[in-house]
Amino acid sequence: MIYAAYQAQADLLDPLRTMARLSRRMIETSMGGAALPGLSLSGLAAPGFAGFGAGAMMRNMIAALEMFERFSLSHQRPAFGIDTVSVGNREVEVTEEVVARLPFGSLLHFKKDTDQPQPRILVVAPLSGHFATLLHGTVKTLLPENDVYITDWHNARDVPLEAGRFGFDDYVEHVIRFLEIVGPGAHALAVCQPCVQVLVAAAVMGRDANPATPHSITLMAGPVDTRISPTKVNELAISKPLDWFESNLIATVPPGFAGSGRKVYPGFVQVGAFMAMNMDRHVKAHVELFENLAMGEHEKATTAKTFYDEYFAVLDLAAEFYLETIRIVFQEHELPRGVLTYRGEPVDLRAIRRTALLTVEGERDDICAVGQTVAAQDLCTSLRPHQRRHHMQAGVGHYGVFSGRRWQSQVYPLVRGHILAAD
Repeated sequence: MIYAAYQAQADLLDPLRTMARLSRRMIETSMGGAALPGLSLSGLAAPGFAGFGAGAMMRNMIAALEMFERFSLSHQRPAFGIDTVSVGNREVEVTEEVVARLPFGSLLHFKKDTDQPQPRILVVAPLSGHFATLLHGTVKTLLPENDVYITDWHNARDVPLEAGRFGFDDYVEHVIRFLEIVGPGAHALAVCQPCVQVLVAAAVMGRDANPATPHSITLMAGPVDTRISPTKVNELAISKPLDWFESNLIATVPPGFAGSGRKVYPGFVQVGAFMAMNMDRHVKAHVELFENLAMGEHEKATTAKTFYDEYFAVLDLAAEFYLETIRIVFQEHELPRGVLTYRGEPVDLRAIRRTALLTVEGERDDICAVGQTVAAQDLCTSLRPHQRRHHMQAGVGHYGVFSGRRWQSQVYPLVRGHILAAD
């Protein structure tokens, strides 16, 4: 019922947003003195109107219309928009290439127009309500010196029921399969939620002597052991029994979508929950966006709009994946307790023997607190000291670990050194 109500509201507001967009464009055009088809602007360019149009009231009206126009969520993956990148001393073309397409996710390759050999790295994006494009900054920083692939998870509401279920083990299986496609000698970098699955994949591949076992893994701000310094996210996960999450947060995709009838954890619920944790910050950001639009501060406004265009692009999670993750990672802590299984077989992290490990945390992370990711170091007991490294980045929150200025200037150089040492 909740999904149908959400979709009905979205459908109802769409025409109003269209009207806001057309009204804004009409006002902007009239202020510029240009004519719109079928619209007479005679007299609107008179000195009195022009003086009024240049005033604060008109600027505020335009800003308000744009804010209303933007008041929506998108359910389609935005483009990464990385067309070129500097490699050495020249600019080379970048092409997004789908290497493998499975029902619940694709393997995307950022193919560069260069023959220069570079380390191959699989970026494992979180499946937590956002598309892989949330890692745009991560990918853009990696690209000049690495041959980059990324897991491009699909919106579960667009996956037909015939495709079957997608649970925790299926996610791990996708990581293994994608690493096999990327080929032997690759590296894996996991951001947030998939740190657990990448550890499991490395252990399974190490146990099976899989030729595609990654040379290194980098775990960034992930919930390896959420018993350590629990955050609000962790406390919520253990405050209710699993059936509460199933009863209150799981919805059925309504008619009109390819995945109609599929049980999902809707992306709009997940984003709403994350926003509620830092509502003051988001309200302040939107007040500043309105002010920047009204004052003509286009560069500042564009920065905020770009972020929220990605943040408000949401995807639904298959219900079984969401519920199994809550149980396995956040409630029962199966990996750090040593009781996790994959396809019915015990997972032993001691099987990770040849894969170098780097863990990265943010000092101010309020989603995956300090201590939760570095816990992987104590679990991978077969690794020698020179194969393990940890970094705690001062002054950053969750997103600052893998995006932004400090990621580029302080974290990435460590990641680069880790990869080159293991390559």
